[in-house]
Amino acid sequence: MDLKSKNLNLPIAIISIVIPVVVAILFYLPRPNVEAGFNVSILPLFHAVLNSATAVLLLGSLFFIRNGQIKAHKITNLIAVALSLVFLVSYVTYHFFTESTKYGDLNHDHIVDATEKAAISSTAAIYYFILLTHIVLAAIIVPLVLFTLLRGFQSDFVKHKKIARITWPIWFYVAVTGVIVYVMISPYY
Repeated sequence: MDLKSKNLNLPIAIISIVIPVVVAILFYLPRPNVEAGFNVSILPLFHAVLNSATAVLLLGSLFFIRNGQIKAHKITNLIAVALSLVFLVSYVTYHFFTESTKYGDLNHDHIVDATEKAAISSTAAIYYFILLTHIVLAAIIVPLVLFTLLRGFQSDFVKHKKIARITWPIWFYVAVTGVIVYVMISPYY
């Protein structure tokens, strides 16, 4: 497909709306009474590994482009996008089959009682700030990544570079905070 002559703004806009809406809906749907066919409890760690790898790839991408290694820059970004797609499918799978884990829920009853709240009082604000910014920016990053990629494939390097200056730090932040959120909530899985 020749991307140079295609106007993909509408498909990118649709994808950018559908993904966050589907993810949001997952949190309100009742969980099915079926097995996933594997132990989904391993997925949060897998997500953290994917986010870590994406962050490393983004650092590599920045290094490569700053050193004029365009092919390596392109490859690292495409791998980062592929890992992000794997993350999305895995994340949707995990939240389709499981209830959300509550920060501070030591006894895993899906209720954070007064004793549990007291135990996390010093870290809860930090956790929720990181989580909220991570979620908001994860939704925002979808169209930014897609438009940045599109401009690169269209060889519109002026626009590619301009949007990449916005995309890269947000994408990196989302990847790193994904790991931080996992580390902070992992005692409650």
